[in-house]
Amino acid sequence: MRVKTGVVRRRRHKKLLKQARGFYSARRKHFRKAKEQLERSLVYAYRDRRRKKRDFRRLWIVRINAAARLNDMSYSRFMHGLKLANIELDRKILADMAMNAPESFAAVAKSSKEALAK
Repeated sequence: MRVKTGVVRRRRHKKLLKQARGFYSARRKHFRKAKEQLERSLVYAYRDRRRKKRDFRRLWIVRINAAARLNDMSYSRFMHGLKLANIELDRKILADMAMNAPESFAAVAKSSKEALAK
């Protein structure tokens, strides 16, 4: 007995075209073009979820460096001093302190300097 794929194919196409909403022109309307674009878009999404972590870390380092230089230290010496002083704050927290609480960052920088002087 021969089974036609009418209903199954329509459901599959509708599901994919629903995911392709927001694409431009034929990439939204035509199944084949939409499928090609959707595959590429999913690859970009996967790649950029990982890239986002790198980008944020770079941003945090830039902010910490700027704040450390306001306290007469370089980024690398500041981080080394933190390690020697056994201060376990991650870069995300340090960057937030540098932006929103410069007084507390200055206190941490002072502790870092003292640990380096020993």
